[in-house]
Amino acid sequence: MLAIIVGTVIGSGVFITLPIVARETGSPNLAVLAWLIGGIIWIPQILILAEMGTAYPEQGFGYLYLRKAGSKPLAFLYVWTVFWTSDTPSITIIALSASSALSIFYPALDGTIIGKFFAAFLIITLTYVHYRDVRQGGNLQVALTIAKISPLILLMVIGLFYLDSGNLFVKPVNVNPQAGLWTLLVAGVAATTWSYAGFPNVLYMAGEIKNPERSLPKALIGSALGITLAYTLIALATSAIVPHDKLLGYAGSFANPFQYLPAFAKIAASFLAIAAFISMVGAANACIMVQPRIEYAIARDGLFFSSFAHVHPKYATPDYSILLQSGLAIALLFIGGIEALLGYFTLSYLLQNALIYGALFKLRKNEDYQPSYRAPAWWLMAVLAIATQLYLAYGTFIAYPTGGVLSAAIIIGSGLPIYFYFNSRLKKKSNN
Repeated sequence: MLAIIVGTVIGSGVFITLPIVARETGSPNLAVLAWLIGGIIWIPQILILAEMGTAYPEQGFGYLYLRKAGSKPLAFLYVWTVFWTSDTPSITIIALSASSALSIFYPALDGTIIGKFFAAFLIITLTYVHYRDVRQGGNLQVALTIAKISPLILLMVIGLFYLDSGNLFVKPVNVNPQAGLWTLLVAGVAATTWSYAGFPNVLYMAGEIKNPERSLPKALIGSALGITLAYTLIALATSAIVPHDKLLGYAGSFANPFQYLPAFAKIAASFLAIAAFISMVGAANACIMVQPRIEYAIARDGLFFSSFAHVHPKYATPDYSILLQSGLAIALLFIGGIEALLGYFTLSYLLQNALIYGALFKLRKNEDYQPSYRAPAWWLMAVLAIATQLYLAYGTFIAYPTGGVLSAAIIIGSGLPIYFYFNSRLKKKSNN
């Protein structure tokens, strides 16, 4: 379970997002602060998720919680946006990032049609693994998670020896002079959303976890604290090693700080590229493994396309759900670049989270709501979690290209009419 969380969260995010956060904040020290705050604001969310996860240890995550809260339209809207604008694009972004990471060996893999075809090959390979056997995919996830921890630790340690390099304290560059310190920080924190997204993914498979009442809170809270510390130290190390103006040049692609270590730049850069590639494959593997479960859950209830509820007669996997999600992820490869897709993902993801946390107020009134873990000061935690999502949604319009953000908004808005179609069809079936 811990491998799923770490494998989903620590993937392409930090390597791709570092230059974007640096650009939006304008300075290295403010960028490091944005990474720290980006992790801290997850604490109230994690506490709420741990409570809801132990109350309803079943498959479905946000769809399940919103349906239990009595709002089928919002439950459907959640799944609709998850499929089209967050879960599926996350696979696309990770696969593109993995291709970009290997561009140090073959430059044509970065931002070209060749790189996109290679990313498609990665998605197809991982999809085949999970189509055949969920256990085989889980074992692969554990191996990939172990393989990527050591280079991250190495980067953090080396960065400590570069704290006096002078790169951490430079004057802000490329910053809107009318933007205040708080505006810069909000945009930077919003840009970290992609990197920290993934904590809740383990709840998609809550119905398949042994003893979730005890293991879920420990895994969620422990991973949140550990990953926040890791990302902050990685941001600090990268900002100390890489000159700020050079880091900005990597916006939209993979930043490799080892290239700026003069003693063994070529060896270390290749090492990190391979490690990052493994990391991203692990993140993509985790997404393909857990995310189709939510579409499977709602389709089983008759409120989504029936094909998503199909289970393979031999492998007992939600085969059509896996194949359809991966198919859309491949199609998105040829629609936009990494940065536009990040904006497309981020707005949707933040609004989805706000819906889930709002459900807590209704869930606590349900008779069947009996969590083994209860969040401290739950009302305050819920308010903080919701307010944070909405404010960062505003920051998304500052941090990312408008086209991707508006595309997400349009698809979100199309969800409710589609729900009424499925609901009316369901009512007709029940009346016959």
